[in-house]
Amino acid sequence: MYSEGMSTSERLIESTRELLWERGYVGTSPKAILERADAGQGSMYHHFKGKPDLALAAIRRTAQEMRAGAAAVLDGPGTPYERVEAYLRRERDVLRGCPIGRLTMDPDVIASDELRAPVDETLDWLRGRLAGIVEEGREQGLFAPSLNGEEIASAIVATVQGGYVLARASGSPEAFDAGVRGLLSLLAPRPA
Repeated sequence: MYSEGMSTSERLIESTRELLWERGYVGTSPKAILERADAGQGSMYHHFKGKPDLALAAIRRTAQEMRAGAAAVLDGPGTPYERVEAYLRRERDVLRGCPIGRLTMDPDVIASDELRAPVDETLDWLRGRLAGIVEEGREQGLFAPSLNGEEIASAIVATVQGGYVLARASGSPEAFDAGVRGLLSLLAPRPA
């Protein structure tokens, strides 16, 4: 499952990331982590203080990966509208849900300031980056002057996260895609 050269600590982090996405924090037992990582009984406690410490490392890694993926399209070429569109239409496994967004539904993650912090920081970063792009588009006259960058950024993030929920509930990515198409039609650049 993992590459030959991957260290035990890396296998533990990757296994935890996958299990958190699939099962959430409560459903991710140390036994399941060790089995998936093909690691010995004492491995987790040799490399990490315990499940919360390992989960924090996994959540931070997932947050870094999510930011890098979003930045690749948001910082890419194109007009502000085209970059927002690229972000909304980028490849996603919508039926699995968002690995960061799903953590907001986990009561143990939300109850822990330490585990919740990378989730909150990532969503704040995403809203901030999107708000800047919307403001850039407003200044260029592509978007209506009345648009508020922070509000539109929140609407974009809410559309993506809500799209995951709708897709999972219906068992079809079409629900996600419909939300994206609707939002893009509302953001369509103003005619010159």
